[in-house]
Amino acid sequence: MTQHPALHTAQHPALALQALIDSGRLVRAPGAYDALTARLVQRAGFEAVYMTGFGATASRLGQPDIGLLTQTEMCTHARDMARAVNIPIIADADTGYGGPSNIARTVDEYIQAGVAAIHLEDQVAPKRCGQMAGIRLVDALDNERRLRCAVAARGDRPLVIIGRTDALPAVGIDEAVDRAARWRDAGVDLVFVDGVKTRNEVEAIARRVNGPKVVSLVDGTDAASLTTRELSDMGFSVVLYAVTTLFAAAQAVQHALESLHQLGAPQLPAELRMSYAQFAEVVDLPSHQQRDELFGS
Repeated sequence: MTQHPALHTAQHPALALQALIDSGRLVRAPGAYDALTARLVQRAGFEAVYMTGFGATASRLGQPDIGLLTQTEMCTHARDMARAVNIPIIADADTGYGGPSNIARTVDEYIQAGVAAIHLEDQVAPKRCGQMAGIRLVDALDNERRLRCAVAARGDRPLVIIGRTDALPAVGIDEAVDRAARWRDAGVDLVFVDGVKTRNEVEAIARRVNGPKVVSLVDGTDAASLTTRELSDMGFSVVLYAVTTLFAAAQAVQHALESLHQLGAPQLPAELRMSYAQFAEVVDLPSHQQRDELFGS
C-alpha cells in the first residue's frame, strides 16, 4: 500500500493496520454490528474491529444480508463506528455498489469515513451473505477490472484494499484459488476467500493461496473450531469473527425478554447483567461529565 506523504503517522488507522499485518502478527477482528459493539470490541483488547454487512443489515433493518443496504447507509454506519473507537476498522463494502465511477466514489466515501480497510466482493448484485446458497459470481476479468479501479481510486491515500471472492461455496476451491491469485495480481493488499465452513477448506486456502490473506470464521461451523494459533501458523494475516457478537447479543436479549415476560420483572443472573456504572464506562460517560464540570454552566 502506497503511503501518502502527509499522513506518515502510526495514528492513521490504515497505516496502523498495515503495520500490524507487516509485523506478521495475526490481526483478530471480531465483527461489530453498531458503534456500541465496536466499543466493546476495543475494550476487550482486540487489534481491530470488523464492520460486518451481515450485522449492519440486521441492526439497521432487522433483515438478512441480501444487498438491502445502500452505499450511503453502509458508509454512515462505518463513519459512526470510526468515531466510536481508535482501533482500525475493516469494513464490508459489498460489491462497490455499481460501475467504475460508483466504485471510485465508494473508495472515497470509506476513506472519508475513517476506516482502515474495505473488502470488495465478486458477486452479482444483489449480493448475498457468503454463507448463503444461491451466490452468483461476476466474470473474473470484469471483477479484476473493478479491483484495479478501486486501487487506482485510492491512489496514494492510506486504505487497505481486500479482494474477496465468494467462489468457494458457489463453484469450488479451484476457482476460488484462481480468483484470489488474480485479485492479488490486480494490486489489492490482501485476498479473502469467503464462505468457509470446514477446517479442511481453511487448510486448503492456507496451502494454495499465496500472499497476505484473510479468513472469516462463522460460529457453529467446523472451521470456527480453529484457534488463532493454528490460523497464525497457517499464514493468515487477518481473521474475522463476523457474527460472534451479533449472535451472542441476540441470544442474550431474547433470553432477557423471555425472562421479563415470564417473571414480570428483570431478574437475569449476575453474569448476564451489566450494571448502570459498567455501561456508563463503556459509553465513556465520565469524560462527558468531566467536560461538563469544566465548561458547563
